[in-house]
Amino acid sequence: MSAAKSGDTVRIHYTGTLDDGSVFDSSDGRDPLEFTLGGRQVIAGFDAGVDGMTVGEKKSVVIEAGDAYGEHNADLVQVVERGQFPENADIQVGTQFQASTENGPVVVVVTAIDGTDVTIDANHALAGKQLTFALELVEIV
Repeated sequence: MSAAKSGDTVRIHYTGTLDDGSVFDSSDGRDPLEFTLGGRQVIAGFDAGVDGMTVGEKKSVVIEAGDAYGEHNADLVQVVERGQFPENADIQVGTQFQASTENGPVVVVVTAIDGTDVTIDANHALAGKQLTFALELVEIV
């Protein structure tokens, strides 16, 4: 049986969990995830975890933050004035907004509100986190 290698299109079932065991994403109840190995379509650690698997194989891989969504970058956290939001915006902790930057649009999340100061974070929600994936290679297309 051949092993998955760079350039192969693969179909994977997966469940991603955090250190506390909570599930942050899963293909359970959905079609398998299809992507090309080495095609930079998934995070580096996920790609590396699938490389070399055979159809029907199941395994668990632990991916450090650097091979997932990167380390949390404090430079991507800013305090802005409430007046910089649209006048009718419902600003609450956890609310996502699209912000314009010199590099194009970016999604930010409100993480704190203190009077007229609103703290926003442009890091990916999983930045700085170690991820564990249970993988099953369903098919090499």
